[in-house]
Amino acid sequence: MRTLVIEKAAVKHNLTIIKDRAAGAVIYGVLTGDGGGAGAVPMAKLLRAEGIGRFAVYEVREAEKLRQAGFEDEEILMLRSTTDREELERLVDLNVVCTISSVDTGLALNALAENRSTVACAHIQVDTGMGFGGFLVSEPEKILLAYRSLPNVALEGIYTQLHGMKPGDPEAARQLEQFHTVLDTIHAAGFETGTVHAAGSFALLHNDSARLDGVRAGSAVLGRCRRTRDDRLKTVGFGEVSLAEVRWLPKGHCVGTDKPIVLKKPTRVAVLPVGYQNGFGVIRPRETSFWALLARWRQAQKRTVRVSGQKVRILGPIGATETLLNVTNVKCSAGDPACFDIDPLFARGFTREFR
Repeated sequence: MRTLVIEKAAVKHNLTIIKDRAAGAVIYGVLTGDGGGAGAVPMAKLLRAEGIGRFAVYEVREAEKLRQAGFEDEEILMLRSTTDREELERLVDLNVVCTISSVDTGLALNALAENRSTVACAHIQVDTGMGFGGFLVSEPEKILLAYRSLPNVALEGIYTQLHGMKPGDPEAARQLEQFHTVLDTIHAAGFETGTVHAAGSFALLHNDSARLDGVRAGSAVLGRCRRTRDDRLKTVGFGEVSLAEVRWLPKGHCVGTDKPIVLKKPTRVAVLPVGYQNGFGVIRPRETSFWALLARWRQAQKRTVRVSGQKVRILGPIGATETLLNVTNVKCSAGDPACFDIDPLFARGFTREFR
């Protein structure tokens, strides 16, 4: 059996750092991608036990799962807008805080709430340069129209998304300055902005000026955000399986499929029953410069698996469903446990277990 282990102690450790960096700002636990692959509901329960009472999702189904699991009073923020009538109906039924990113999305939510003789809650999304959605900073009149023309929508907050490829990124500073200009325009018109948030995981860890009223922590909870040496986070999530087979292969034997290698001497190998189809060795796409790609290649060459408490090297390329290990100098046999790093977001065919 393949087991994806989520270490509760490591999650709690990361939350301590996140709370320290938030410095009193409200924290939204971001549960997109099924809680980063760790499971939205069990992750939300762990976060709630550690004092996190606000959550952010990207799919209606994620919000439904939380409500069904007993998250009745916690705030759930939908991190995208929609004009789909069915989705809006479900979001209002679930008492989810919606996102308004344009005049059209605002009017659609207001019309539905008006037909129901109710008031829907929402946050305004501002596009300061990421391009994924939101009111443009160059069109403040449309943002003000949302505050003036949606009587059945309670605007409880406003947010944006920031670039953050490296600490002190000037582009992120420019975006934040534009966001503050929008906030000043709203305040000058006599409206309250409610909870203001701009920082995702990277900005939370490396940009104090982006903290504002609230922060959104997702990948930082698992320690799988863009990392720096001094961030103090722990990487959460590892795989655990039993070795499928252990045997000797002779000198000159060819191993692997994609770019196979020829053994230079007799080698004892173990078959690890996971491969890239299970998410083993898969990493998140990030910076694509030559030096970044070189660093990732070197990291891949150093990837190891723990067998009988010892680190062993991968032999040849990672296969689709199986990977060979060099266990020439390790006492082990078929059925022995092997542990390896795997990003929960990409893990497939594993049973999740919180320990």
